[in-house]
Amino acid sequence: MKNMLLALLSLLGTTAWAEVPPIDAPLLTFSTAINTERAARGVLRARDQALLSSELAGRIIEMPYSDGQDFKKGDVLVRFDCSAYQAQLSAAQAAGRAAREELAHKKQLAALNSVGRFEVALAEARHAQALAETQVFQVQVNRCSVIAPFAGRVVQRHVRPHESVAAGSALLEIVDNRTLEVHILVSSSWFERVVPGTAFQFTPDETGQPLQVQIKRLGARIDEGSQTLLLIGSLPEDAKGLLAGMSGTAQFQVAE
Repeated sequence: MKNMLLALLSLLGTTAWAEVPPIDAPLLTFSTAINTERAARGVLRARDQALLSSELAGRIIEMPYSDGQDFKKGDVLVRFDCSAYQAQLSAAQAAGRAAREELAHKKQLAALNSVGRFEVALAEARHAQALAETQVFQVQVNRCSVIAPFAGRVVQRHVRPHESVAAGSALLEIVDNRTLEVHILVSSSWFERVVPGTAFQFTPDETGQPLQVQIKRLGARIDEGSQTLLLIGSLPEDAKGLLAGMSGTAQFQVAE
């Protein structure tokens, strides 16, 4: 009986070892990366937006655009009473003409050896000073009109026509809704999993229509307090009916 058991064990051991594949046989490997859907909140912001301020003190005589109205690039958004600055400019221009005539006369006399080089140099200096003063008053006159730096829409007027304002006072806020981007704050742990070009879906709460968006660029730093990273996405060119300030939900496929 003992011999029969030994023979049976020997036979089973041989069969088991025969079924083991050789060491150099190819082994199957399986990827453990799994794409998981993640959500984050985002908001639409415009690249072109500004709070325009007054560069001089004066009285407003015209503000042709009210809240919500559209305007074109180069349109006059605010016009100040410029009579005093215009008078100063006219006086400076007259002084410039007089200095130019004086300089020409001095040069003629110098050619006849009737005056010295010193007199000519003084006339040149007075002419240069008059030109500089004319330029200063011309700049002030140009500041009497606030010109639209881009086409857009008035968000809010902070002053009204016929009011007098000080230099640096806020006049009106403007925005161009054609330059919208999606700004999203995500966990800093996503840093190596989201790169420019990554596609995701953004659905504004106000419209409920999902948009296919791509990450355009990443924020320059991670917020050390909240441990979040800013993602900026570009909207499709055919996106319509969107306004700056709309918020919504972004859906990502993030590799775990």
